[in-house]
Amino acid sequence: MVLGAAAERALWLGDHSVCLYGQHLVKLCHTFPSWVVSVLGSVSVLGDRSCPGGRRFFLPTPGQCPWQGGSGGESWAGADLGLPAGSQGATRKYKVWMRHRYRSCLNRLQELLVHPSFEVKELALSTFMKFVQLEGAHPLEKPKWDGYYLFPRQLLKAVVEGLLSPEDDCSLLLARFREYLEHDDIRYHTMQAATDTVGRVTDRHPEVPLTFWNNAFTLLSSVSLPRQERGISSFYVKHGELPRTWKVVHLKEHRKAFQGMWLGFLKHKLPLSLYKKVLVIMHDSILPHLAQPSLMIDFLTRAYDVGGAISLLALNGLFILIHQHNLEYPDFYRKLYGLLDPSVFHVKYRARFFHLADLFLSSSHLPAYLVAAFAKRLSRLALTAPPEALLMVLPFICDLLRRHPACRVLVHRPLGPELDADPYDPEEEDPAKSRALESSLWELQALQRHYHPEVSQAASVINQALSVPEVSIAPLLELTAFEVFERDLKKKGQGSVPLEFIPARGLLGQQDDFCAQHFTLS
Repeated sequence: MVLGAAAERALWLGDHSVCLYGQHLVKLCHTFPSWVVSVLGSVSVLGDRSCPGGRRFFLPTPGQCPWQGGSGGESWAGADLGLPAGSQGATRKYKVWMRHRYRSCLNRLQELLVHPSFEVKELALSTFMKFVQLEGAHPLEKPKWDGYYLFPRQLLKAVVEGLLSPEDDCSLLLARFREYLEHDDIRYHTMQAATDTVGRVTDRHPEVPLTFWNNAFTLLSSVSLPRQERGISSFYVKHGELPRTWKVVHLKEHRKAFQGMWLGFLKHKLPLSLYKKVLVIMHDSILPHLAQPSLMIDFLTRAYDVGGAISLLALNGLFILIHQHNLEYPDFYRKLYGLLDPSVFHVKYRARFFHLADLFLSSSHLPAYLVAAFAKRLSRLALTAPPEALLMVLPFICDLLRRHPACRVLVHRPLGPELDADPYDPEEEDPAKSRALESSLWELQALQRHYHPEVSQAASVINQALSVPEVSIAPLLELTAFEVFERDLKKKGQGSVPLEFIPARGLLGQQDDFCAQHFTLS
């Protein structure tokens, strides 16, 4: 038990704080498999060159240690070291040497956080966090004043650096670390350590590896703040009192650290895959916990300009800033109009996009030309859309006409231009210049002859007076082609379906049939 012997030597040297860490290490080593202990290796050898005077002490085996229940049953952590009276300088040297051995043990544990075996990494992490708890309860430094908050920040920072490895995927180890983030003090200092680590790694590497970004996002997305101040009550390092002067007990300080962590992460150029992951959780897990949500406008507008699915996902965060934080974004509807292309019916986030588009176009104060442009663009795209998308888009267009009576002229223009002279310009990016209000929704009349009967029925709604209450499209947002097919299979058809007007008589048809005149069966 080599590592246990090293910890026992630390106990022999008499520093109370490190004695507790060594005692925990001895107990932990007794639970390690033999192959794990061989991996950990020897931390130090008492009596080597680092030991003052080159003295060698022969210590008892783990079974003979008094703190494990010797004959007297008393702990010998503070026993007489046998040093001459007045040798305080030598005692201090031994304590300094013992601190070095403790640091060597921590350095070895940090190396094991990237060991190929997950079992070794998990044991190293749990040992590290136990040392964080012990060093927080019994600090290695004296407080600067009475009531000064001491926390082993550097020790926890070493853990975070090991978790945010640029080379190794630490997703499994981060999942194990997530249970420690339930404690408020661990979460608070982890956010600060993650901010420093991300900044240092990005400054050190011109091209940051994708593995590091994935590890960083996994850690950051695991941080969840309480909604109310009284939720700050769980601490990993136990304290008798919690003075109100400590930042760790205030939700406001947690939000500041949370905001600094995410802003420091999002200011860098991220891979497109991470853009999607961040935007998916932006509205629910990030914006509600920021001290100043408006600071996220730069990232959201930058993501909105990327295009494609990333722009669709950025809509949710922008809507929250516009609706709840009075954000002014003049080109918002112009860019939303530009997102309407044939691919919008086939993307993964189609339901979220149309849900948000329905919210954005729900205001009755929008100008008629803008609503007409959206209705016309959707009608044009509906000509090539699949049936499951049409069953959602057609009620959406009808709802736009219900909300804005000025746009109903699009379906009541009997003397309108011919199709080859349609004034609407589908290539125009500005809805104000598309001339949609001068056109008509002839596409809906064409869809009344669609091969799918439900689509044809949905398009025929415009032939009648539109009802005042709107039709909710929420049940239709997640509709898929498989569900439409299954629904059609469950329908009960008519009894017998006639295939010919005149029943066939004989294999070759009627007597005056052409085949019967020139062919015969033999």
